[in-house]
Amino acid sequence: MALISEKFNDALNAQIQEELYSAYLYLGMSYWLKEHNYNNLGEWYFIQYNEELAHAYKFMDYIVETGGSVKLLALDSPKIDWKNVEEIVNAAYGHEQHITGKINDLVILAEELKEFAPRELLQWFISEQIEEEASSSELVNRQKEFHNDMLFDHHTHRVSGSTTSEE
Repeated sequence: MALISEKFNDALNAQIQEELYSAYLYLGMSYWLKEHNYNNLGEWYFIQYNEELAHAYKFMDYIVETGGSVKLLALDSPKIDWKNVEEIVNAAYGHEQHITGKINDLVILAEELKEFAPRELLQWFISEQIEEEASSSELVNRQKEFHNDMLFDHHTHRVSGSTTSEE
């Protein structure tokens, strides 16, 4: 007998699609940045790409552990024609806000369905999204402060899920 309802299983499969799309989006951002010689920022978003893949795996593992079924849904192509660094950091921040909303929707659905098993998993993602939004917001603010994308790139490094600046 499955510990996960069909409705919640479907919702988690939709979230897996969101996480994989996030990875795809960040991979595209990473390579746009690298193509334009913003190598530190490119590496920052490549790390983000890998984190999003890990998030998708975490949901997939949960589904399997609770007797559900993983269904990989189609992904849309992400935007690849970025204008500049500012557009990328703003889009990434907006995307993290979108994902936070999706995680909150899962929490609400789990409560409505009286599914208590995913509480720990969902709390982990709630905490993760706080970190993700803070990091993205920090990049937006730092990019504005530098007024020069090459200097911003030169002084931006990713260490253990956060940004640092050598000012």
